[in-house]
Amino acid sequence: MVLTCTASIWVMAQDSSDKGKSDTRTITGCLSQGDNAKEFNLKADNGSTWEVRSSTVSLADHVGHKITATGVVSNATAHNMKEDTKDMAHDTGVTKNNHEHGHLKVTNVQMVSDSCSK
Repeated sequence: MVLTCTASIWVMAQDSSDKGKSDTRTITGCLSQGDNAKEFNLKADNGSTWEVRSSTVSLADHVGHKITATGVVSNATAHNMKEDTKDMAHDTGVTKNNHEHGHLKVTNVQMVSDSCSK
């Protein structure tokens, strides 16, 4: 029975991934310093949270700013399956927090505001 349920969830996740969450995301929110000099956290306007890094963009210059960051989701297939499963659970009445969380390798950043105030 467990195998059947697991297989069903996997098949549903495969089907829903065809709807197409992209490997690339553009996220607007507030940037803060992470656990070390190369890690940053982006709290998006939609409630999602992202651990962000970049080897091409100076994120440190934007700490405390509201930014729009574009980048590639790390482990995109697994990330998208996790998010699709959370969406399916939410659709069936599970009322747990459904905010997205992930890791993003930023390739472009634009400052929206020099502060995170709303």
